Amino acid sequence: MTAAAAQDKKKYGLREIVTSLGQPKVANMFALGFASGLPFLLSGSTFGYWLRDEGTALTAIGFISWVQLVYAFPFKPLWAPVVDRLNLPFLGSLGQRRSWVLLAQIVIAAGLIAMAINGPSGVGGLTTIGALALLVAFASTTQDIAVDAWRIEGARNADELGLFTSSFQLGYRIALLVTDAMILISAQHLGWPTSYVLIAALLCLVGFTAVLKGIEPQDAEAVIKAKEKAAPLWTPRGFSDAVAGPFIAFFRTHGVIAVVMLLMISLYRLPDFMMGPMAAPLYHDLGLSKDTVGFVRASIGLPSALGGIAVGGLFVLKFGYMRGLIAGAIVQALAVASYAFLALAGPNMIVFGAVMAADSFGISFAGVALVTYMSSLTSLGYTATQYALMSSTYAFFGKFLKGFSGAVVDSLSHTRTLMEAYAIFFVASGAIGIPALLLCLVLAARRPSGDQAPAAA
Repeated sequence: MTAAAAQDKKKYGLREIVTSLGQPKVANMFALGFASGLPFLLSGSTFGYWLRDEGTALTAIGFISWVQLVYAFPFKPLWAPVVDRLNLPFLGSLGQRRSWVLLAQIVIAAGLIAMAINGPSGVGGLTTIGALALLVAFASTTQDIAVDAWRIEGARNADELGLFTSSFQLGYRIALLVTDAMILISAQHLGWPTSYVLIAALLCLVGFTAVLKGIEPQDAEAVIKAKEKAAPLWTPRGFSDAVAGPFIAFFRTHGVIAVVMLLMISLYRLPDFMMGPMAAPLYHDLGLSKDTVGFVRASIGLPSALGGIAVGGLFVLKFGYMRGLIAGAIVQALAVASYAFLALAGPNMIVFGAVMAADSFGISFAGVALVTYMSSLTSLGYTATQYALMSSTYAFFGKFLKGFSGAVVDSLSHTRTLMEAYAIFFVASGAIGIPALLLCLVLAARRPSGDQAPAAA
């Protein structure tokens, strides 16, 4: 190993990760993670809380969560080639990644404001606000495609990729806490519409700043321009390369084991997705006020999420991708199942705080492990589409199945109390993670090429 390579392979501990947030590229990735995380729950579980406040049935809340299927397969990997290759008019001078991120942020902000103006009881009722939530989710997944490519392409090596991923996840998790906790306090005192408008303004402030101050990944930009010059997207050859090329390259690189990889990825986040739409209705049905939920989620959830990100990132750096995935699958399943204790204990603040800590830590740990692993499997020139393939694969089953979550709880409550139905549902949601854990063990035994500690000397 050359001296330059050894310098690049510097190991990052917790102190180095925190210190690195002072670097412009790392801080910008934190801001992009924050902007990416803001809209996610506003068309998901937080939106479900608003609907439950309006008296919407659990079954309807579960089904309306299907608007988030645009984050999943097949939409995301089919849309990603457009984001990967199409140069936007007017905004194209910003660069391929920055221009698409800025456009997506503008549409997200407009969609959130429209949701606030119309509301669940406005013109068209659930149909109209559901369509607006779909628009927000569509623009949000577009932003995710572009930001994920930016994050991966901007890293010089595996060490920096891990650092960027941890920074991105930190910003993302803080954004989720804002839209899962702080917005409840705002909704309690200012109302849901005003709260949605405030989030739209925050997205514009942070997101626009990150885009304008960010640096376009030059190596990837050169590859994209070369591909577009050789075969423009609108030609048969260019279209084939943009759509089919990433998939061919992925399977050529990883061989038959790629099928197992994609299956594991598709099942990995099932516990988190399945329980998502029912968490906020549980708080509502327990009689917890929005102020209480917001305060506990922020005061306990934030440090727990930071701990999960830090521990998850360091675990992956020290022990490698596969061991990180195995540990993440275990803590995620236990965190989701812990909601059963809350349902049975009632509005007990000690239990509520403990469950919030477990949830934030476990989901954050698993998120860092999975995102770092998927990022390591992409190829330059196809980054957006290949990562979209994997991230949409992990989202598809979860986002489809979670649509039935409300119907499951409603069905269980016919022969049991509502809280007992919730408890059974959350235990089952945690147990859904077992197949992914078994596939992680299979992949670990095969030791694929991505199973190396990013910071290994």
